Amino acid sequence: MALPQEHICTVEDIYALPDGQRAELIDGQIYMMAPPNFRHQKIAMELSTSINAYIKAHGGNCEVLPAPFAVFLNEDDRNYVEPDISVICDKNKLNDKGCVGAPDWIIEITSPSNPEYDYGIKLFKYRTAGVREYWIVNPLKHTVNVHDFEQEKKSNLYSFSDTIPVCIYEDLTINIDELLA
Repeated sequence: MALPQEHICTVEDIYALPDGQRAELIDGQIYMMAPPNFRHQKIAMELSTSINAYIKAHGGNCEVLPAPFAVFLNEDDRNYVEPDISVICDKNKLNDKGCVGAPDWIIEITSPSNPEYDYGIKLFKYRTAGVREYWIVNPLKHTVNVHDFEQEKKSNLYSFSDTIPVCIYEDLTINIDELLA
């Protein structure tokens, strides 16, 4: 007797969703996304603005792109994510559809409905896809988990009131409380 086959979804399934419905695709599994709340958007906006200002002030060539922005992590049609903030330094990864390959730095702001998605599934996927740095910002706990996938010893847990060093930029630090003040 044959075992039932699990349906593997593709990017085409994401594009076929009704207008306004956001979802991500990891290893052929669709994860629906709830609309972000005000605090989530405020944090995303302030972080994006601060990082972009730093890059411009230092003559950098990286792009800071907030969600919704398509990131195709692997060279397949089974992985599509929309990180809250993507920092991409290799412009060859960018095209009209989004980013093909791993961004250098990804920031996710947890949703109260499914924080385990950011702490588990995405953490593993981003690490294996080649993301250099991954931040998980938790607005409910006022914490930031920093994962430096190049030098694990730099990975740490911070509070919003801490001055948080950015791993891919040696002279950039961010204090989230100050950004939100």
